[in-house]
Amino acid sequence: MSVAETGETANGVVRDTHRTAGKLGGSLIAAIALGYLLTVACARLLPPDQYATFLTFWGLLMGLGSALSPLEQELSRQSATAALTGGLAGRGALRAVAVSAAAAAAFGLALLIPPINERLFHGAWELALIVLAGGVAFACQFGVRGLLIGQHQVKHFAGLIVAEPAVRALVLGLLVIATAYQLVPLALAVAAGSFAWLLFIRQAWRLLDVRADGDGWTVTGRRMLMLLLGAALTASVITGYPALVGLLAPGGDRDRIGAVFAALVIARLPLTLIGPVQSLAVPFVVRLSATAAGRHRLRRVLLLGTFASLALAALGALVGMLIGPWAVRFVNGPAYQVDGWAVAGLVWSSVLLVPMQLLTAVLVARAQARGVLITWAVVAATASALLVAVPGDTVLRAVVSLAAAPMAGLAVVLVFVLANSSAEATADTGEACS
Repeated sequence: MSVAETGETANGVVRDTHRTAGKLGGSLIAAIALGYLLTVACARLLPPDQYATFLTFWGLLMGLGSALSPLEQELSRQSATAALTGGLAGRGALRAVAVSAAAAAAFGLALLIPPINERLFHGAWELALIVLAGGVAFACQFGVRGLLIGQHQVKHFAGLIVAEPAVRALVLGLLVIATAYQLVPLALAVAAGSFAWLLFIRQAWRLLDVRADGDGWTVTGRRMLMLLLGAALTASVITGYPALVGLLAPGGDRDRIGAVFAALVIARLPLTLIGPVQSLAVPFVVRLSATAAGRHRLRRVLLLGTFASLALAALGALVGMLIGPWAVRFVNGPAYQVDGWAVAGLVWSSVLLVPMQLLTAVLVARAQARGVLITWAVVAATASALLVAVPGDTVLRAVVSLAAAPMAGLAVVLVFVLANSSAEATADTGEACS
């Protein structure tokens, strides 16, 4: 293939990805809006003491979903790699789903241990069972999504993105009509969205070739457990960050801490939908990495995107400092008073987490699970160390650690990505298992 032909191929991949991202834009916006609707509605329907327990349940289920999200990227990699030769993902994809579902079930069963259940749910064992069922369903859902986007089934993929929060909103509406909006029914409404994959199971099954063997159990298990552990570390500084603060930096003014966490929820909720964008990035990287011109184009995109993210983070921090305190009071009420500098730090952190997660998706596309794990271990360790070591009150430590941790992670992941930017993406590399 000539240089002109390889360059045109790279340009075609980029144009195709731009069109796909445009098609997904409306679905992502709709999903974000439905997610906000659900959280606000539950806050209005439950008394404060039950809402606190509900938020614990929400954080655990959504954190488990975040931890399982690499499954979507892994299956999109397998599917996209197979598509390069006109094939379909094989039994290796089913093994990846099985490993992830088993990990989710183990997590859910741990929540049934009486001391743990009492501390988290005050003895409401039903919530632990709902987390278990929702987590296993999440594993299947991410598997379906990975197959769909890996084979460029954008319409069905976008439909599943919207279907997940839409099912939650539908069940919540039925509960309101039936005046059955107690804690456990609302938890069931949240978990119902995890079963939206059943609406798309036929389309996904057509994208599997069960005659093709793929990676064995040992390779799949090792790779997936590393990816899931890395994602769990990710969740510790996104969905589970309030729990990390409570564990490592307890005490302080509870009203101020609550206001900061309210601001964090607002700043971070869109990050819960970065997973679909990551999965879109995986086949994009696989296709671009197939040619020298594509790899050169990819390196340029990654560098420009990182610098643009730093500029956007600085701008977002400035806007957050100026109008953030007002925005938090407007959304949550006048009791939520937060300083402008605190909102600036939270916005800076949230913006930088976007390129971080997209760059780790590049490592997933190259089957470099160890790099993903090391990157998020650095982020979690940096946040934890600063929570303990930074002098000052809990609010200051929480904001400083959250602002600094993504910067450390971004530096580490850039080293991994750029050091291997000339390497071809392959269907199976020994790096993931070495």
